[in-house]
Amino acid sequence: MTGSEPAGRPEQARERPEQRRERPEEVHVRLEHVHRTFAGKGRRGTPFTALDDVSLEIRRGEVFGIIGHSGAGKSTLVRLINGLEAPTSGSVHVGGHDLTGLAERELRGVRRDIGMVFQQFNLFRSRTVAGNVAYPLKVAGVGQPDRDRRVAALLDFVGLLDRARDHPEQLSGGQKQRVGIARALATEPSLLLVDEATSALDPGTTAEVLDLLRRANRTLGVTMVIITHELDVIRAVADRVAVLDAGRVVEEGSVYDVFAHPRSDAAVRLLGTALRERPSKETLARLRQRHPGRIVSVRVQDRTGFQTRVARAFLDHEVAAGIVFGGVGELQERPVGSLTFELVGAPAAIDAALGELRADGVELTEEDD
Repeated sequence: MTGSEPAGRPEQARERPEQRRERPEEVHVRLEHVHRTFAGKGRRGTPFTALDDVSLEIRRGEVFGIIGHSGAGKSTLVRLINGLEAPTSGSVHVGGHDLTGLAERELRGVRRDIGMVFQQFNLFRSRTVAGNVAYPLKVAGVGQPDRDRRVAALLDFVGLLDRARDHPEQLSGGQKQRVGIARALATEPSLLLVDEATSALDPGTTAEVLDLLRRANRTLGVTMVIITHELDVIRAVADRVAVLDAGRVVEEGSVYDVFAHPRSDAAVRLLGTALRERPSKETLARLRQRHPGRIVSVRVQDRTGFQTRVARAFLDHEVAAGIVFGGVGELQERPVGSLTFELVGAPAAIDAALGELRADGVELTEEDD
């Protein structure tokens, strides 16, 4: 899929991502000690807390992922950021505005600077592709000539200029989502909320949509908040991520740090299948049938010569080390993964080698029965 850059904000469009990162960081979205409780239904209904003391800062121009299982509070969080819900307590700031203190008319003004991309596309079936993209521009009072130019530029950007006169039912799921992204970008918002945008798409189409979102962030400088339960989406596009569990933020940081070194139990459970990790109990049992030595898993580190350092420690102590499970991948251009070794040698020699590696800061796990 190819597309040119849409008209609008040309000074940002020429800017490379590394240039944006050199500027002082500016907070675009900030949540401070946010609680959101819903009243229970019926006589015996008890209140339900969807968000519990959530504090987050999302920087201007970054892609921030929010991930969690169903019911974690992700959808409520989106509705707070675009002002469709008000917090029970705490505050939500978007672009310097405290949403909790704004009247509905003022909130509508803030929402004009926020684009939304939905899971189910939400396109108007009665309108053409061009008509769908033009709709928010028409509502905003943009004149016909400018509206037509903007629509053509956006459809070119998402690779669908040749489908401008088609209707949504003539498009594939991925094409519908690309129209949805073009529509969300129509009014040149500085903030884009992407809510489970790839959940209904196949893997190949998902990759196309994620590539489009990356281009929109890098060429237009738009801040993105991506809400999803799909780990691969966060890996592919996000700069930083927060893990939401039962309404609380249990982990936050760069995608690399959170995925490679999860600290909370909830994050470990959620991210357990995201990377090539330690063998499961079932896999370990099969490994032991073929490998009688001590089995140790080593977490890969982003250090020059790391694997050579590990191999040298075993060699120096005359320990035979064979890789029996795992693999090394890349995340945010840094190595990540885990290698599981069978170690054969004198018990004291193995202990000495492992002790040396631990003293050097290497993360080791001896795989017990």
